[in-house]
Amino acid sequence: MIQIAVLGYGTVGSGVVEVLNRNQEVIDRRAGEEIRVKYVLDLRDFPGDPIQEKIVHDYNVIVNDPEIRVVVEVMGGVKPAYDFVKRALLAGKSVCTSNKELVAQHGVELLDIAMKQKVNFLFEASCGGGIPIIRPMVTSLSGDVIDEISGILNGTTNYILSEMAAEGAEFDVVLKEAQQRGYAERNPASDVEGYDACRKIAILSSLAYGRNVDFQDIHTEGITKISSADIKYANAWGASIKLLATSRVVDGKVYAMVSPIMLDANDPLYSVNGVFNAIFVHGDMLGDAMFYGQGAGKLPTATAVVGDVVEAVRHPHDGDMMGWSSEKLELADYKELKFRFFVRMKGSFTESLDKVEAVFGNIDAKVLAQVSGEFGFITEKMTEAQYLEKAARFDNILGMIRVRF
Repeated sequence: MIQIAVLGYGTVGSGVVEVLNRNQEVIDRRAGEEIRVKYVLDLRDFPGDPIQEKIVHDYNVIVNDPEIRVVVEVMGGVKPAYDFVKRALLAGKSVCTSNKELVAQHGVELLDIAMKQKVNFLFEASCGGGIPIIRPMVTSLSGDVIDEISGILNGTTNYILSEMAAEGAEFDVVLKEAQQRGYAERNPASDVEGYDACRKIAILSSLAYGRNVDFQDIHTEGITKISSADIKYANAWGASIKLLATSRVVDGKVYAMVSPIMLDANDPLYSVNGVFNAIFVHGDMLGDAMFYGQGAGKLPTATAVVGDVVEAVRHPHDGDMMGWSSEKLELADYKELKFRFFVRMKGSFTESLDKVEAVFGNIDAKVLAQVSGEFGFITEKMTEAQYLEKAARFDNILGMIRVRF
């Protein structure tokens, strides 16, 4: 029998216990061992819940118990999760986590400790929730050279943008609805400002390119400035707006960024709506592949965590670095990337056309009756630096969104 401990009995932690209990027979058969939860660490007590008999409040009970072979960290945040995970690995216990903040900030260090201790540090649930992406990248695609990863990596922002498009509502209104439905946190900054997606693309990029990508180096924009007017213009072009996290190799340089992007119906990510996530991967041999599913939620995320537990039990002394080196990958300047740009401009289209075309060249323009006192246009393809230089010649630009069509 394999005894495990779960750190945190919140949404995901309770989901892990539920999955292990409900699918116990199948999980034991696939693991080749009986897997049982011995401890659950939480500051709270849960009177009336069967889990109460396993609740402990002192982490030392877990880390000092030689029977505990696998520790599941689903607390979130960096402190005290980092200290707890590091101590578990140094004590010879494998760790499975869903904590993208922890992995993005300390993943390469913790993988190194796991390799030296001949245990596992696994984090499938940290990037795609219930979507399997990490294990396919490091195993199934290990013979391929990945040169692009683009993804809708945050269900909260995707839900908000999808509802804004469906209802024609403003960001603040839909955010409140998302919070009421439990799709957004009381403090939603990590999601809506793009920080969550940034950490996830940093992890995936580190695994894809084999060197450590610092999430703090990734240019990141959120969705707080997206308005109902932007949505109307997107609809007029038959397009949708998504928050995309992207990294790709261009002429030997690696670029990474998180920002709203306008997509048309030919894009594989165009129709990914609601709380669903999707991750597009391009390899030199594979070509295009897309992983789609629920990127968050109690049971989908818990299922991915339990999958890691099974993997740790089946291969207890693996300690694989997953090809993630401690050598830092220096990202190229995102302003070198080429896009078309959707621009909203205050004023009269007919009065501004000559200057706009003189500066931006050929444009694709839309004047919408529903949006008075302004117009929108899409530029030719150019680098971000070129766009910024041209845009600086105007004092009436209301907003810009990059275009991928």
